[in-house]
Amino acid sequence: MSEPLTRSLGSFVSRLRLADIPADALSVVHTGFADCVGTLIAGSIEDPPRILQKALAPPPGDATLYLVGPRAPAPEAAWINGTAAHALDYDDVALRGHPSTVLVPAILAEGESLGATGAQLATAYVAGYEVWADLQRREPAQHHEKGWHPTGIFGAIAAAAACASLRGLDAEKATQAIALGASQSAGLVANFGTMTKPFHAGRAAHAGVISARLAEAGFTSSPDALEHPLGFLAATSPRGEVDRTSPTQAGRDWNILTLGLSVKKYPLCYCTHRAIDGALDLLREQKVGADNVKSITVSTSRRNATILRNSRPKTGLEAKFSMQFAMASSIVANRVGLRELTDEFVLRKDVQTLIPRVTVAPDDRVDPKRTGNAPYDLVVIETTDGRKLESARVVDERGSPQLPLSREELWAKFKDCFAAGNPKLDAQPIFDGLMSLERQAGVATLTGLRQAA
Repeated sequence: MSEPLTRSLGSFVSRLRLADIPADALSVVHTGFADCVGTLIAGSIEDPPRILQKALAPPPGDATLYLVGPRAPAPEAAWINGTAAHALDYDDVALRGHPSTVLVPAILAEGESLGATGAQLATAYVAGYEVWADLQRREPAQHHEKGWHPTGIFGAIAAAAACASLRGLDAEKATQAIALGASQSAGLVANFGTMTKPFHAGRAAHAGVISARLAEAGFTSSPDALEHPLGFLAATSPRGEVDRTSPTQAGRDWNILTLGLSVKKYPLCYCTHRAIDGALDLLREQKVGADNVKSITVSTSRRNATILRNSRPKTGLEAKFSMQFAMASSIVANRVGLRELTDEFVLRKDVQTLIPRVTVAPDDRVDPKRTGNAPYDLVVIETTDGRKLESARVVDERGSPQLPLSREELWAKFKDCFAAGNPKLDAQPIFDGLMSLERQAGVATLTGLRQAA
């Protein structure tokens, strides 16, 4: 008889070592750390982390905010840095959510406080990733349709697993940490397009740090908190069809190799990315001015259409969850980047004129290989002079595991993020350190923490 789920995940986390991890998985770890640190720096000047830092007013501590300071206790540092990393919605995507924006801030903060090596940081990331992957695969329905934000509900558990790994907890205490994380799972789709969405990520990172610390100190929780009939999996299941009994795959099938990470080319909700690729490719072939657009129709999955809730955005935050804005920006600016995600650009007359001309057509067909997606996304532009222009049927978006960014493209994004958030930082050595994480001595040397702000 197999070991119960919560205990089996605790056992996996407690015994995982760098030598156990397939070498190819480390490239995913490198990408996750580099992309998250880049978006963290870019997001550090945004209102969500700044307001959170002001409200928390953390005392000086043993972990660093935004790589260069100020210093704060590790739980608060994870909370604030996690919020910053997700503030622009520009961080990587996998496992139905945003794993790195939770795992990396928690691991960096707790790793710095513990003096952990780069090898320990990398191992912790894989521990958290595999726990998250094992849990999300058990649910055939989409958590978004029930109103759950997967980053918040899975992130707290995965971060607890990562921090349990960092702290070297035994199987029993790692199990307790995971169960504690499960009771801190939260995050509502209704709060997308507001400061609360990145708060979900930061709060999950904070929960991970706290859960592992409490477990180490002897705080108790239920060793069946995940699989119990009234536990995490049952409570968050949209239709009650979740698998609570099959053995864990963690440490056997290595989901990090098969699922990987998708790195965002655009700082909008990932549900827009296939359509943006299609629109921009089409517009490179067929020039269409904003004043020559009669209508735009975007075919995408019903889940995506539901998540992209802001059909008439008025702010940069709202625009992140608007297919209408994504199409308007593609036509007006011929790009969708950080400089378009401002209130000023969103409120431009030509943008606001185009937004009502965009219609989202939900596609209820299911992509058998990618839950939550239709088989493809399609953009159709009708012009005032009678043309009907149709994009390619976009199956794989750029930056996905199927069409991954090159190291040079990842570096270009990283460099741009640093230029936007803190141009005084020397991005190159930090990027190089993150891309060879397991060979670094620790957090300080890894990221150049001692540089002046």
